[in-house]
Amino acid sequence: MRNGNRQRTQDTVRVVQFTCSQIKSQSSYYPNLTICVGVAACCLFPFSTDSLGGLRMAIAAAAVVVPLGLLFFASGLLVNLIQAICYVLVRPLSKNLYRRINRVVAELLWLELVWLIDWWAGVKVQIFTDRETFRLMGKEHALVISNHRSDIDWLVGWVLAQRSGCLGSTLAVMKKSSKFLPVIGWSMWFSEYLFLERSWAKDENTLKSGLQRLSDFPLPFWLALFVEGTRFTQAKLLAAQEYATSTGLPVPRNVLIPRTKGFVSAVSHMRPFVPAIYDVTVTIPKSSPAPTMLRLFKGKPSVVQVHLKRHLMKELPETDEAVAQWCRDIFVAKDALLDKHIAEDTFSNEELQHTGRPIKSLLVVISWACLVVVGSVKFLQRSSLLSSWKGVAFSGFGLAVVTALMQILIQFSQAERSAPAKIAPAKPRNEREQVEARNHKEQ
Repeated sequence: MRNGNRQRTQDTVRVVQFTCSQIKSQSSYYPNLTICVGVAACCLFPFSTDSLGGLRMAIAAAAVVVPLGLLFFASGLLVNLIQAICYVLVRPLSKNLYRRINRVVAELLWLELVWLIDWWAGVKVQIFTDRETFRLMGKEHALVISNHRSDIDWLVGWVLAQRSGCLGSTLAVMKKSSKFLPVIGWSMWFSEYLFLERSWAKDENTLKSGLQRLSDFPLPFWLALFVEGTRFTQAKLLAAQEYATSTGLPVPRNVLIPRTKGFVSAVSHMRPFVPAIYDVTVTIPKSSPAPTMLRLFKGKPSVVQVHLKRHLMKELPETDEAVAQWCRDIFVAKDALLDKHIAEDTFSNEELQHTGRPIKSLLVVISWACLVVVGSVKFLQRSSLLSSWKGVAFSGFGLAVVTALMQILIQFSQAERSAPAKIAPAKPRNEREQVEARNHKEQ
């Protein structure tokens, strides 16, 4: 243990020394600034220092991720402040005016993440749907149901919403802990996202009231609902297959078993004012690596293919049980669609719609960067923050906070860290009713 701590200390010293030798500056802040950068590299990306190659990689990574984090959290806190002021001063007078303002303000933050996909990492999001559905996207309220295939499905949804012109009014049903994420979770709360605890006894009334509040939403919105309840992994698939075998349900191969209570409640309360359900299927081609938040920050490209089918809300059955069965049938069809995609490596039954790569997110990020950089430079000039050890300590603390927040954001998105679906283990046939009752209670 003592040797490990000594090695870690030596690693940190070598980072600082190497950084000092690489950064050339005539500024009087040079020695203190290089210490901050070096320590950030060591904290953000633990690595082995057996070679200078490891040092270079860590410093290069810190030089990219830390500025991106500073930009996102600095601009995000400003967005949160504007949202809070509007929530206190505007919303009590006019909820619709508040929603219209918040749509514009929230979009200024979400576009930074769209830029991360479009321009930084170069991830291609390909959408397969018919022309009429493509024309209606963003022009109507819609309940969006999707499989939860990758760590960035929610970002893929934002890209599609941005292409359709409704990014600022895109909503989702999220787990309760999401709203405590600094900046991004707070902005979701101001934007009226729905947060659940994954306990139906607690969530039923929360979901009902949240859905009813959307009935007078003044702009076209999408409400995303991941009815599988968790992100797809092989371990979760095995558990779902075991449960399906024990209860006589169709055994899934590419999706998890949908948890239908939330969907039934959404249909019941949104039927009067939402005309359509968008059935979305997300997958990754065989030739493309799976996209993750870490890959995005590293600027590594991927391809995501999205199949979208529009269903009219009025065509759904009337009873709750029939609606639940409709949802289960949709996922059986989705499973078959993914089987076909695996064989053909594309969605051949629908036309590929060209969405392009809009420049709006790039302009927003450039504007934010200019604002943050100019503000930071003026602040440093007036405060002489890096000219004293107290200032260096304060700056180091700020970098540590940003580093921790970036790590939380990356880890929060990882499928392996997501809560597993609460599916009962396989039981003998004579205990099937007990299993089903327990499963419905957990859903």
